[in-house]
Amino acid sequence: MSRAAELASVLADADSLAIVCHDNPDPDCLASALALETIAVEQAVTDVTIVYGGEISHQQNRAFVRMFDMALQTISATEIDAHDRLAFVDHSQPGANTELDAAVTPDIVVDHHPGPPIDAAFADVRTEYGATATIFVEYLTALEVEVTPRLASALLFALHRERLDFLRSPTRREYEAALAVFPKADLPMLKQLYGSAFSSATIDAIGRAIASRERRRSSVAASVGRTTETDALPQVADYLLNLEGVDTVLAFGVIDGMIRLSARSIDPSVNIGAALHEGFEDVGSAGGHHDMAGGRIDLERFEGIPNEDAVDDVVQIVERRLTRRFFDALGLEE
Repeated sequence: MSRAAELASVLADADSLAIVCHDNPDPDCLASALALETIAVEQAVTDVTIVYGGEISHQQNRAFVRMFDMALQTISATEIDAHDRLAFVDHSQPGANTELDAAVTPDIVVDHHPGPPIDAAFADVRTEYGATATIFVEYLTALEVEVTPRLASALLFALHRERLDFLRSPTRREYEAALAVFPKADLPMLKQLYGSAFSSATIDAIGRAIASRERRRSSVAASVGRTTETDALPQVADYLLNLEGVDTVLAFGVIDGMIRLSARSIDPSVNIGAALHEGFEDVGSAGGHHDMAGGRIDLERFEGIPNEDAVDDVVQIVERRLTRRFFDALGLEE
């Protein structure tokens, strides 16, 4: 039995399904949720709910939800236990990058991120793939599910944003998946989606990062200070990769009492996920892929941090310590 057929069999005897996106979901996660919803409906699942934690603050992600008319619910407003099946898309670990309690066990997991094995009735984690959306395109093809222009457009956008746009080590599978859905995609809609404007807070974060950046050889660390925009960090990291001679970037900031990290690298000799894990594992949670990674650190893990109300002092201490740790993890002496 193929993996797609196994997934269909797990859904076949269910009346309801809750699809859980990771916190602050991106297009790969959202498009994968739409694809799983489509497959579930094909298997006669009558009640499908897509839920998420955190916030959808990135302007393109907000536009994605609006333009594809996604009916989303927050985890806090959803009775997860009331559903026959529980699915995780684009993440796999209960209690990690999701508001759901670590004691919750999903029935279905589809992901491409590395992590410990997960005990689920159906678990398909393909770390050799560049996007979760790629896996779902293969499912849809194998199950001969009709792909609507709405779903094709969502999947194509997700594939580009996750891997193809910035040549983030896409595999041949991402190109094949994009080719499979391209004929039905609504290209004028995608053009409009790509044109979504930066928010004022994101522009402020980019400006602060440009001013604060510190460079060693081809690597840059930059602070956005304190911001309300979690999604500003990956945008800052992507932006700073455009600097001449720069191939590795860490962007970080203080958000809601938590230090958030976002890193990118286009240097094949740098495993940025491993570097972040090595540099920050003793103070927080960090890691990811060879070319893109992230993390979070509770301010209380840093000794000598003053009261959070002392904004300038907190930011200055965080900037010095995180920058030093990042460059040390990369083996870059001052």
